[in-house]
Amino acid sequence: MEVTTVYISSRGFSCKGESIEDPKLVKKLLELSDRRTEHLLGLLPLVPGIPVILTQNIAIELVLINEMNGIFRQIVYEEDSVSTDSISETFPCGTRYIRKPLRALPLVPAYAITTHKNQGQTFNNVVIDLKLPSRTDDIAAIHVPLSRVKRLTDLIILRHFDYKTLLMKPIKPQVNETERLDKLYTETQ
Repeated sequence: MEVTTVYISSRGFSCKGESIEDPKLVKKLLELSDRRTEHLLGLLPLVPGIPVILTQNIAIELVLINEMNGIFRQIVYEEDSVSTDSISETFPCGTRYIRKPLRALPLVPAYAITTHKNQGQTFNNVVIDLKLPSRTDDIAAIHVPLSRVKRLTDLIILRHFDYKTLLMKPIKPQVNETERLDKLYTETQ
């Protein structure tokens, strides 16, 4: 089954009325944790079949309420909607401008487990965040999630990450534990 990943991203950042144009700063803003953006992700990977949770009340009468679980299937546009790609950026003289903040989809992926909880499991269509907290040097946080899929086509990396994290060497306690487990395995065969 071929899976198409749709990335929904915020556009048009501004601060104190000034537009933010610096690509590095925009990239940084898009990668902020949802804990720092009122649960609105800058980049939201939408893979058909991914479990999601609503982070706001959308339609109480339809039970589309905060913290409601669901499965993302597809984005459906209204029949009379117009693509923003074809809208001219030139406005006639006398046009009144109003500011209205863009709103992101109030969704977050609902199925997430830590690296240590997924050891020994195999998954299909995994979204992995390889951006490590600055205080960690645990290579398991990188290598374990990458090894949870059988094929690279089943793997989606959530956001940009420092390639150097893939080249991390194990620290001494990790080497010692691996050697201990190897010895135990050999002795019990």
